[in-house]
Formats: sequence, C-alpha cells, structure tokens
Amino acid sequence: MGEVRKLQKKLRQIENLEIKISLTLEEKIKVSKKGELRSRLAELLLQHSGPQQIQGIVGKEEDKMKRQVEEVTEQLVACRPALKIAREERRENERIDGSQTDGRGETHLPVSPSAEEQEDAEFKSRKQTWEKAKFRLRTLEGHSDIITCAVAVDNLVISGSRDTTVKVWHVPTATEQRNLGGHSGGVTCLSAPPLEYCRRLARVFDLAEKERFVLSGSTDCCVRIWALSSGQCVKSIYTFNAVSSLCFTPEGEGFIVTGSGSLDISGLQVWSWSSLENCQSENAHLDAVTTLQSQGPLLFSGSAEGCVCVWEVSDERTEPLRRLHVWGPEVTGCGGDDGRLILSPRGDRVFLSCGKASIRILNWRTGVMTRLTNHSSTAGVTDCVNQIPGLLIGSCFDIINGESTINLFSLPQSKYLVSLTSSDLPRILCFAAWLTASGDHRWVTGGRNLIVWEQLPGSFKKRCVFFSPPDIEECSGHSLIDNENRSSHGVLDAEPMITLWKKY
Repeated sequence: MGEVRKLQKKLRQIENLEIKISLTLEEKIKVSKKGELRSRLAELLLQHSGPQQIQGIVGKEEDKMKRQVEEVTEQLVACRPALKIAREERRENERIDGSQTDGRGETHLPVSPSAEEQEDAEFKSRKQTWEKAKFRLRTLEGHSDIITCAVAVDNLVISGSRDTTVKVWHVPTATEQRNLGGHSGGVTCLSAPPLEYCRRLARVFDLAEKERFVLSGSTDCCVRIWALSSGQCVKSIYTFNAVSSLCFTPEGEGFIVTGSGSLDISGLQVWSWSSLENCQSENAHLDAVTTLQSQGPLLFSGSAEGCVCVWEVSDERTEPLRRLHVWGPEVTGCGGDDGRLILSPRGDRVFLSCGKASIRILNWRTGVMTRLTNHSSTAGVTDCVNQIPGLLIGSCFDIINGESTINLFSLPQSKYLVSLTSSDLPRILCFAAWLTASGDHRWVTGGRNLIVWEQLPGSFKKRCVFFSPPDIEECSGHSLIDNENRSSHGVLDAEPMITLWKKY
C-alpha cells in the first residue's frame, strides 16, 4: 500500500495547487498529470480491494452496506458523517456539582429523559423533512477561471474569481447583471456590509439611501468598494500587501478588516468605515491569513499555519482590535499542506475546515477541540464550512475519485441530517446561503463553476415528480442504516427532471 499512499499524497498536493491564485509552469505540469495519477490509483485500489481499500473511520457494518450499494447499477454512493466527541472532553465537561457543559462553554443542568426524548423526536422529524426536500441547480456562466468567493445581497449573488473580475448576478433569472472590472490580480475575498452601514456610506458619496455596497479584496493589494446599483467603484484602498481575506465588522461606526497573504508579512489591517483611513496594523499570524469572520463585538482570524485568534472590537479605543485568545496548530490540528483554514463562529464554538476529512469544533474560550466527521474516508477534504439558522453546512471533496458533496448538520446539536452530491458537481471552494421571503433555502457554491441551489416551493410538504428544462438536475436519495442511527444520502443526477428525496 506504499504506492497508494504516495499517489494519494500527490493527488492532495495537486488539488491544493489547483486552487492557488497563480501557478508556475512547473506547477501547471504537475496539475496536468492528475488524470493519469487518479487512474493509476484506481487500479491499485482494485487490486487491494477489501477493508484496506479506504482507510477511513467508518465501521465494518457501514463498509459492507457501501459495497452493496456500489454493486447495484444507478444506485447512490453514500457516506455517513457521524459526530465524534473525544472522551477526554466529555470527562472535562462534567462538573462536580452535577451540571454539565455542552462543548460550547455553556452550563446546563442534567436533562430529564423526557426532554431528551422530545429533542430526539424533533431531530428525527427534521431529518425526515430534509429527506423530502428537492432542489433545482443552475449554473451561472461568465467567469473564465476558478470562483474563489461569493456573497448574497437580496436577490443578487456577487462572485469573485481568479480571472480578476467581480460579477453581479440576478438569481431569479440566472443572468449576469454587472461585470465589475478594476482589479489587476485575482479576487480572493468579498464582504457585504449590513444595510444600515450602507446607508451611512451612501450619504458620504451622495448616493441613494437604499444603495448597497460590496467590498472586494485582491492579490493586487487593493480593497475596492462597489456600488451595486451602478457597478461604480466608489473607493479603492491600497493595503501594501496582497489581500487574502476580508471582513466587515459592524461594531460602532464599523470597520473593514483585511488579512494579508504574504509569507513575509501576514497580519491584519483595520480601516475605519466612516473615514476609510487605516487605524491599526497587527502582525497577528506567521502565515497567510485565510479567513476572517465577525460575531457581534468579536472578530475571528485564521491562518494557513493553523492558528486561530479571537479579537475584541471596539471603537472606544485608538486601536479597535484587542486580542483575547490565540490557539495554535497544536490545538486546532490544522495547518501544513492540508489546505487553507476557513472558520465559522457560533457562540463559544468555532467550526473549522482545513483540508481534512473532519470539521473541527474549537471552544475558543477553553481550547477544547472536538471533531465532526464530514467524510467516511481519509481521502476526503473539507474546503469550507458555513451556517444558516438551524443548519451547519460543510463541503467535502474526495481526492481519489473527484466526487464533491455538501453535508448538512442540525444546529445546535451538530447532528448529521443529509448529504447532496452529483457526479458532475465540481469541488466546492466557497459557499453562500440565505432564505427566500417564503422561507425556502437558496445557496450558491463556487469553484470551477458557480452554481445556484434553489429549494423548490412545497418540497417539504408532498412527494411528486416534475419535468423541467434541461438546466435543472434531478434530486433523489436513499438511506443506509447502521448500528448507530439512520443516514440518508441524496444525489443530484444530471437529468432534466426533479424528484424528491426518497428512502429505500
């Protein structure tokens, strides 16, 4: 199995090379060999078929059922993410007084069996509801290179790409509304300030009060502020370093925080929203700052070396940022050659994706780390993690077969609900999600393609089949049952039809 491990390592390196902003000639040659390496790896895995084929964390019963599914033509290939909590954390969470902490730093009294049963019943009901959901997928065509970032504003999706452009899309009609050109380097990050802060800036530039703005960061060392109604760049801020991450912090008068992507200078810079002047610089990390997220008065930063910093933001100080906690790679388990770190905070927890098969969950107050399995194989790569009310969403990519998956977990329990995948679904590098006025889910995923996922009205209410135009893909699913719990896996097949989630 030595050659298998070498090929897996090479494929992982190539997949990480492909998502870089720019490639050297030598790197392009390595990337061109991906198909050849993947074919050779498939041959070796067939030769070594059996329990050793996938060195994952699933149990023997699951492996057996997975093989049964694979033997049936046109059946669905499933993987069951499962919650894994370290025993050490469970013991640490038990208090002497009989109360418990839930891993988020929140203390709870012992829960009565009836309450647990009620919670379990609610979860099962929710799981069944999601199994009946159906989605329509539409590809938004226009970018000529990898889409690195995306945000949603009302009925608009704004995407940034390695092709140096920012594009504005009208989702209901799936049309490109504007092409925002101005960056001379690849666009790495986007941020959409809240409406009230847009109104303040609109008054500064004498624009309509309902104007919405979006911020874009690039390797050209610039942050640009765009007015969405006109596509005009109202302000360009030169940061002196390639911008690898960007976040708007709605605290006080508001701040723009940028992270640099240089190995020589990897820090944070803060810009006042009211004056658009720099007010603080921090050498916060040892490697490129790959992610910035705000939560109330807190700012979370993560870097390629696997470090997570927690900052308090206040406009009452000369320097708005004050560092509260630092957790290094020895705690987070991230960093190295596994890929960029992306985070999503929730209360005392921070969900981390860092190119591994699992989603890491860090209690940023205590440093306690748990793992949420996002793929049944060690060949799985988690590229991004996101949240919407009641849902944790994680993307997953298999470097061996090239399959891409979206996994849904319930919040706050972090229990697995369902998975979505398609044979043609590309690797997902960025994700944005929101709810429509009717309460239906609408998502957008970016990578090699920009894809809009639309939950169809009434998909939670009845089961039926619709015939649709060719740009719509089929949604179906099935369940696997193991010793622990039921697990459903939905698949989107490239056929001009929509079906509901099904249980077999």
